[in-house]
Amino acid sequence: MPSILHKAKVLLWGETPKDPKEARLLLKMDWFILSFACLLYWVNYLDRLNLSNAYVSGMKEEIGLVGNQFNVINTMFTVGYVVGLIPHNLILLRVRPSIWLSVCGFCWGVLVLGMYKVEHFYQLCVIRFFQAFFESSTFTGVHLILSQWYKEEELTKRTAVFTSSGLIGNIFSSTMQASIHTTLNGRNGLSGWRWLFIIDFIITVPIVTYGFFFFPDTPATAKAIYFTEEELEIARRRMPPAKTDVFNWSIVRRVVGSWKWYLFSLLFVFAGENESYSTNSLFSLYLTYFGYSVDARNHYPMGMYAMGVFFTFGFALYVDGTGARYHWHVAVATAVIMIISTIMMLAAPDKSSVMFAAHYLSGCSYAGQASYFAWANVVCANDLQERAVVLASMNMFSNAVNAWWSILFYSADTAPHFTKGCYAMIATVVASVVVAGLIRVFQLRDERIERSPADDEKSEHSIGKDGVVTQAQEVESGSVEESK
Repeated sequence: MPSILHKAKVLLWGETPKDPKEARLLLKMDWFILSFACLLYWVNYLDRLNLSNAYVSGMKEEIGLVGNQFNVINTMFTVGYVVGLIPHNLILLRVRPSIWLSVCGFCWGVLVLGMYKVEHFYQLCVIRFFQAFFESSTFTGVHLILSQWYKEEELTKRTAVFTSSGLIGNIFSSTMQASIHTTLNGRNGLSGWRWLFIIDFIITVPIVTYGFFFFPDTPATAKAIYFTEEELEIARRRMPPAKTDVFNWSIVRRVVGSWKWYLFSLLFVFAGENESYSTNSLFSLYLTYFGYSVDARNHYPMGMYAMGVFFTFGFALYVDGTGARYHWHVAVATAVIMIISTIMMLAAPDKSSVMFAAHYLSGCSYAGQASYFAWANVVCANDLQERAVVLASMNMFSNAVNAWWSILFYSADTAPHFTKGCYAMIATVVASVVVAGLIRVFQLRDERIERSPADDEKSEHSIGKDGVVTQAQEVESGSVEESK
């Protein structure tokens, strides 16, 4: 039985380090880093989605929102989110993450609290813009921090756990917010939708407080009381420093002059649009068109997020289990599944069993969040500032494109067939495979360039005429193996 449990643990979480001190360090890292990261991202989604819940729970009528004002409010949120991405990642290289992420979380929490007092459309626009600005610190910021703690073969699984917390937030947010509205509507003279924002603020505060005191920052800056000096030294040795760590205007040349910024940004533009079936609520629109109950419209789509968690973690296990070498396989697998899902929608749009299966399969598109950001972290490992900008740019361009892409191809009036959207989906999944292939080609090219000819010559001369490896090579090989 212990053998079976050990194998299961290795499969799901990787091999435990042989050094007991490193094993204890990794356990502490997983608890304190991932607990705060996941809680922060979960409440990030909770505070982000509350506007939609409030809108359908009486806000529209009480404030008098008309026409496309709700869409304008959402656009303001997108603009604020895009504006904040790169500045936050660069700030996290200079300010301790435990401070900056917690301060940003508290700021957006206060803005959420302020929404319970709104009376006018323009107030919502201003609040949502600044709320998004502070919220944009979380997703790419945590990806940047994870890459400074975890080895390549450890990273994708941890990234998957982090991104899955947002999907889990999607699963529970509607149910929880509906319960808040039902139980508190009219309490102390406040409408139920106003209580949503108050409760969300109350939930946010203890999470950011926990992060302020217990999040360990980075190996270079960690001051957490639960780490010993020896453990911090092990953490620093585990992760070799970036070859380039220069914080000045040369970052513009280093980023713009590199293929990584262009291709990884383009990859996540397509990957973001591969999530369009879910992010544009096509399943809910389908259920509404065919007269399903309000309860069904809220609960059946949860299956997509559950499938998203399944595929995200499954692909992460594959990537880490193969030595973090095959991130591009995720693009191929996602494309195959999404094309199958799309063909099902085009072939039988009026058959509920087919449409249910197709939409649930489409949850696989969320796997790109973990695998592609982990891939960018691996490829950009040699330049810390480039890594920060590339990660932020991936999310920035994805959101910028999605602001108009969804209107163009996934408008609500195309339900229940969504023909335009289906053809757009085929285009984006194929394009994502092409870009992933290009990234892999350039990645292999750069790895070949980085190999020192002198090292190759040294290795060649260390082999005798009879093919026996000399002692010098054995020592060198041993030191390399130890460094891994």
